[in-house]
Amino acid sequence: MAKTLPAVDVAIIGGGWTGSIIGKELAAAKQRVVVLERGEARWPSPDFQGPNVHDELKYTRRHELHQDAATETYTFRNNTDQKALPMRRWQFAYPGTHLGGAGNHWSGAYYRFDPTDFVMRSHYNERYGKDIFDKELTCQDWGITYDELEPYFDRFDYLIGASGQAGNIKGEKQEGGNPFEPWRSRPYPNPPMKVPYAPALFGEAARKLGYHPYVQPSALCTRPYVNTEGLHMSACVYCGFCSNFGCEHFAKASPQVCILPVAMKMENFEIRTGAHVLRVELTPDKKRARGVTYVDAGGEEVFQPAEIVVLSAFGINNVRLLLLSGIGKPFDPATNTGVVGRNYTHQTTSGVNLFFDESVNINPFMGAGAVAVTMDDFSADNFDHGPVGFVGGGYLQIQVVSGAPIGFHPTPKGTPSWGSEWKKAVARYYNHAANITITGSAQPWRGGYLSLDPTYKDAWGLPLLRVTYDFPDNDIRMSAFLTEKGDEIARAMKGIVRTEPGPRKRPFSATAYQSTHLTGGAAMGDDPNTSVVNRYGQSWDVPNVFVTGAALFPQNSGYNPTGTVGATAYWIVEKIKADYLRSPGPLVSS
Repeated sequence: MAKTLPAVDVAIIGGGWTGSIIGKELAAAKQRVVVLERGEARWPSPDFQGPNVHDELKYTRRHELHQDAATETYTFRNNTDQKALPMRRWQFAYPGTHLGGAGNHWSGAYYRFDPTDFVMRSHYNERYGKDIFDKELTCQDWGITYDELEPYFDRFDYLIGASGQAGNIKGEKQEGGNPFEPWRSRPYPNPPMKVPYAPALFGEAARKLGYHPYVQPSALCTRPYVNTEGLHMSACVYCGFCSNFGCEHFAKASPQVCILPVAMKMENFEIRTGAHVLRVELTPDKKRARGVTYVDAGGEEVFQPAEIVVLSAFGINNVRLLLLSGIGKPFDPATNTGVVGRNYTHQTTSGVNLFFDESVNINPFMGAGAVAVTMDDFSADNFDHGPVGFVGGGYLQIQVVSGAPIGFHPTPKGTPSWGSEWKKAVARYYNHAANITITGSAQPWRGGYLSLDPTYKDAWGLPLLRVTYDFPDNDIRMSAFLTEKGDEIARAMKGIVRTEPGPRKRPFSATAYQSTHLTGGAAMGDDPNTSVVNRYGQSWDVPNVFVTGAALFPQNSGYNPTGTVGATAYWIVEKIKADYLRSPGPLVSS
């Protein structure tokens, strides 16, 4: 029998961005808050200091900061005719673990979703007519708008010390910024990052073709900065150890750098590491959460009573907790009923490999996780979708990360995979190759959903999360279009000798890394028949349970999700503070 602890006001599952934001804000509102983090406490100092942190084998190949696939993984299949099998090594995505979660090992690429992303169905219907959507697509509006979220985007910008050049301040276009950027209240708190040679060549070619390149916004500080919590951040040194690593320089935004030091000084805020949550416990009528049951670091089962439960784990892990806890009706693709697990998407990525003559020296080791030149000409609804036959879009860019020796050894197609000829090709192209990365939106459909696996279980005997997913036709057409545009730019670049476009093809593979931008499964909305939570992240079925993170997104944008994850966390917690604490109950009538 589980040991029962004294009750708290708020139990938060997960110590990443959303858990840290909501925990700190509710503690400041005089709530007794406990954050349950399954991993260990990891801090920039001493845990991420050099030279030990400069270990590609440990962090990138052996997944030091990622979920332990030996104790809890996912199963995967492309469709219901297949048997789902467990993933034993991470290539599908890199779900975070340890304090900070994926907000600790992310690259720092930083975007806001486009205003049309929040009103996807109604916007496209109004501009193009209902036939623009394939019948299989289940895109829907979010129940909130960009204008409502903008103050919270701004708040997150200044928490993390975002770096960039604004393109649109209160409707006024800004020189040097992204001309397609949605309006923002004020400039970025810090100037944009420096531009390495390969991104500069991309920008030059794109501009020559009439496109509108700009420097990618980032969550890497470009100068010393004191954030809105009074915490100090340092300037990025472009060491390249960003993606999959913690930042030794206090330059990359993370919960440990930007918010947790303030929260942990509050007497009514507590983080418990090594606390693996098994489920949310409900009252017999299943209309209220009593608290959560977890296994502590010593292996003992513990029940933590709480008045409010917030699911702030990695996005799709929140969906698993909903399913394990019996909160909401699971989605059934056979009948197209239920909501929990519905509208799961990945991200539709593709690219163009570039090979230059030896006069073009890329220096791939000179970069950072989010240093890039990007263009939004084919993002969101920035172009006419009528003639192209799909909805959605994506950005094109060249980004220079680190040129790490294990992972970066570019060779043209047809090169032997080992031996002396392979070595010669690596030596020839290491400093003379790059990649145009294309990050595209992903539209939901009936064939993409999350459920509990009937066969495979985790280390605690609970069903694994089963992912059923393949690309819909819409996204395959979009990828072909965007990749062709990328190849057009590639062929216009200085010193190019060969391009290798790689549009996304079916089937989706869980054994080739594409992105950690997983969305959906607990969609927010204004209709309980098509959403798991209301516009404030509150469960329609159990009103003292709130869900955060990318699982809320009804479909995936063509942008990285963290900016929108942070903004929605502030949006949700402000509503809890303003209304729910005063009068607990449903915040929206169903």
